Amino acid sequence: MTDDAFISIRNVGKSYGSFRAIEEISLDIAHGEFFSLLGASGCGKTTLLRMLAGFESVSSGEIYIDGQPMSDVPPFQRPVNMVFQNYAIFPHLNVAQNIGYGLRKLKLPRADQDRMIDEMLELVQLTGYGKRRAHELSGGQRQRIALARALILKPKVLLLDEPLGALDKQLREQMQMELRRLQRAIGITFVFVTHDQEEALTLSDRIAVMSGGEVLQVDSPSGLYEAPKTRDVASFIGNMNFLDAQVTGRVNGHAYLDVQGIGKMDIPVKGTTLTEGDKVSVAIRPEKLILHDTAPAGDAIAGEIELTTYLGERSHYHVRVPGCDVPMAISSQNSHMHDPDEAKTGRPVWLTWPNDALIVLER
Repeated sequence: MTDDAFISIRNVGKSYGSFRAIEEISLDIAHGEFFSLLGASGCGKTTLLRMLAGFESVSSGEIYIDGQPMSDVPPFQRPVNMVFQNYAIFPHLNVAQNIGYGLRKLKLPRADQDRMIDEMLELVQLTGYGKRRAHELSGGQRQRIALARALILKPKVLLLDEPLGALDKQLREQMQMELRRLQRAIGITFVFVTHDQEEALTLSDRIAVMSGGEVLQVDSPSGLYEAPKTRDVASFIGNMNFLDAQVTGRVNGHAYLDVQGIGKMDIPVKGTTLTEGDKVSVAIRPEKLILHDTAPAGDAIAGEIELTTYLGERSHYHVRVPGCDVPMAISSQNSHMHDPDEAKTGRPVWLTWPNDALIVLER
């Protein structure tokens, strides 16, 4: 457990009979951090969240919150609250009654309850909505009510299980900003589960990418995007082009590679154990490839356009490169300097890239 860890997950595993849902995971989450668990369906992220909440027991290891072990603490006594994807708004109660539902066990004076409910309504920007019924609320308003109900008891940690999954794209983007504003305003730790990579990148201070019950990498959004440590992480975070390659030598922090579709290359590498003969992947983001209509000087890949997709401010291209099994994906900003209508199918083009754009991933 690190000194600044507010939540510490130590060698936690979860089994259902012979099925291992969570391998032994260790994570530290800081106080006030917006931390996301990101992965495809079935990767174990929701199971891990439910163990934090106490809805699932741990099969091995221990979870600590604010320095206290949680294994013997029932869900209702843990310093956490949870927001679910379906919000669980009570239809027979109005907004104020929904938000104040958890206050009943505290037996506070009515005036204190009303004051706390009003504070929550103001926090989620729904002042004046207290007497409305559930059927009078939009999806975004229901989500805010669920957040207010979870926050009114002042938990130390808020757990969020894909709370934006039921919203349409535009509303989901609005609520992402609202969630970030709320988290900064109240300053508590958020642990957020999502399968949406863009959502995780937008909201998070740090992200744990999960697969098969394991954590593949924990890093900041920019760290995951710019410096993935494995091919699985690189392919899950954003779009990525992969080229098979073989190491032909290593000298002074540089790897000499024979790269599919390109040939010989010299790429700077850090912190790897590559040796001659190793098979690797060379990865590059679509937006870091530069499209040329004529052959440039220096290293370049020659190919021809197979598909162009116009997306307003950007265009996406698939370029067929001899020797490559799949087309290279390129994402280019549209401007007066580049007309996507000129990029017709079958047209010859050349691709270049900045020196630091290539990532070597061990296989």
